[in-house]
Amino acid sequence: MVSTDRLLAFAAMSLLVIVIPGPSVLFVIGRALAHGRRTAVATALGNVVGSYLLVVAVAVGVGSLVERSVALYLAVKLAGAVYLVFLGVQAFRHRGRLRASAIRAEPAGPARGDLRTVLDGVLVGATNPKGVVFFAAVLPQFVNHSTGHVPLQMLALGLVPIAIGLITDTMWGLTASAARAWFARSDRRLSLIGGAGGFTMIGLGLTVAVTGRAD
Repeated sequence: MVSTDRLLAFAAMSLLVIVIPGPSVLFVIGRALAHGRRTAVATALGNVVGSYLLVVAVAVGVGSLVERSVALYLAVKLAGAVYLVFLGVQAFRHRGRLRASAIRAEPAGPARGDLRTVLDGVLVGATNPKGVVFFAAVLPQFVNHSTGHVPLQMLALGLVPIAIGLITDTMWGLTASAARAWFARSDRRLSLIGGAGGFTMIGLGLTVAVTGRAD
């Protein structure tokens, strides 16, 4: 279905785009700083699941519609931005609980199960403007229409950036959570890092909200 040369070319393109930190990466880092390694890994998993939903949307024709429609694009972008700000505010509000949470190896703030954490990542990944544009504008260019089965080709190609993203996002999250572990030796430092994680997500949400389309 998908030729090796197209697959490698798309993998190279995906890597170039993914290594530039975007909303998903910064979200994982913010969650790692605020809540630790377990939450970071679950968030990274949710992010790639949400990103693959964009691949599915493009494969069935919805993604390109969103990318071309100013109103739909704006709605998707603002939904992600509002949720990022909400999560950032929550992380900042509960930054004072991080010390006890670190000692007990539990997440700070209200209990959030792994499934809820993954779903948070899914929502952010699925509303990531960078992902919407990339999958809607770039993915179709690497499909070989002459061989048919175009949706299946898109679904197969989409697994490439998803795999790369899972690896890189997890690495970012583990690195950030390791830094958090060092800060855990001090109540004040850990509170500061928790607040920084919250501010990271709030700032990211505001940035996503005010960033315009490339066109």
